[in-house]
Amino acid sequence: MPDSASQQLLHLVLGGELVNLEKNEFKDLDKVDVVGVFPNYATAYAAWRAKAQQTVDNAHMRYFIVHLHRLLDPGQDAKNDAKPAT
Repeated sequence: MPDSASQQLLHLVLGGELVNLEKNEFKDLDKVDVVGVFPNYATAYAAWRAKAQQTVDNAHMRYFIVHLHRLLDPGQDAKNDAKPAT
């Protein structure tokens, strides 16, 4: 098993227009934008930020980061998901 320094911590970035801002329910599942799967939080955050900034004029548009590595290994420690410095 690889050591923690080289371990992949997979993250999925996706988004789309929400029905309303009270809950995370997409208006049209066929139009959900799957941005991609990223090897760590820093690259996923950069992709999320870029997409969120592109859609800033639509208040119902939201993008999310899904921590896939936590779904694949629920016992995994979350400390490796530190938010990158901005």
